[in-house]
Amino acid sequence: MSVKPEINPNKIVVFTGAGISAESGLQTFRDSNGLWNNVDVADVATPEAWEANPQFVLDFYNTRRKEAFEASPNPAHYAVAKLEEKYEVVVITQNVDDLHERAGSSKVIHVHGLLKNARSSVNDALLYLYDQGKPIQMGDLCEEGSQLRPDIVWFGEQIHHYETARKQLVAAGKVLVVGTSLSVFPAADILKKARYNAEKIIVTKQIDKRPAGFKLLRGNASSLIPSIVDDWLHGRSVS
Repeated sequence: MSVKPEINPNKIVVFTGAGISAESGLQTFRDSNGLWNNVDVADVATPEAWEANPQFVLDFYNTRRKEAFEASPNPAHYAVAKLEEKYEVVVITQNVDDLHERAGSSKVIHVHGLLKNARSSVNDALLYLYDQGKPIQMGDLCEEGSQLRPDIVWFGEQIHHYETARKQLVAAGKVLVVGTSLSVFPAADILKKARYNAEKIIVTKQIDKRPAGFKLLRGNASSLIPSIVDDWLHGRSVS
């Protein structure tokens, strides 16, 4: 049986979902006015949809790419990045925008892919940083001659960096969950690796069930996260 590493009080894992990006003006997928109310998931977010109508799928994600390119980080993104002044910080995000990186976070794990990337529709290893202001077009090919597709994890596909993300939780002395209802699996299972003795906080507007051991703060990330970060940077527990 493997022995768990000691908890590192100077390590923070931040796990983020759509709520933090929504405060930068990006439409979520699952909320009451989310994207899945305007388009059928089966038409844009499955390998079968890509096979049936790749142009329709590209059009959908090219719009998302443009929106993400034009959005700006909000105070919650900047506050998370500020934690690096004192702590080792790893951000694990379900979001497909790069707002954490643009706010200054240096280590970000994207488990559902990244809009600014394109990848081969045949060979997942062929990944390309794509001009986010430019749409992916039919006829845009990888070096092996296959059509490029969005670097997005669709339903029925394996999420990215799952084991890597889980391993980050094991030694974290603090865990901050932001803007997620924890209803998307298997991504939400990553948090099961958070340690009992770690300080664990979740900031969200909507959640069906508070995870065991987490302090729940309901409200806007851009309002609450800067205060939490200030407490941690000054060595205080969050009250």
